[in-house]
Amino acid sequence: MNLSDNTQLALGRAITGAALRQSTLANNLANANTPGYQRQDVDFHSALKSAMSGGTDAIKNVRFMAQGDPTAPLRFDGSSVDVDKENAAMAQNGLEHEALIAVKEARGEIIKTALNPR
Repeated sequence: MNLSDNTQLALGRAITGAALRQSTLANNLANANTPGYQRQDVDFHSALKSAMSGGTDAIKNVRFMAQGDPTAPLRFDGSSVDVDKENAAMAQNGLEHEALIAVKEARGEIIKTALNPR
């Protein structure tokens, strides 16, 4: 018996997307002083939003990718990493990741309580 719904599936996939974004942002920071390095980001929100309209299979199969950011301004050395912006994005994304986990866990507890009332 599968008790997972599209919302629970989407929460799981959003957690995966946020984790990939956090890793990508950390990679940007690690390469902040690499001449010519182009910052990357992961837009998991848009990918997941598109998948939500496609139903369960689309949500299960949505893929997230790190992509270059052609709009980021270049520094004198050709790098496009702004350390302050990356740190701010990491903090915001970290909070979002934690919130997604908390919501998914709370929904799981609600289901457990409904199935096993005391």
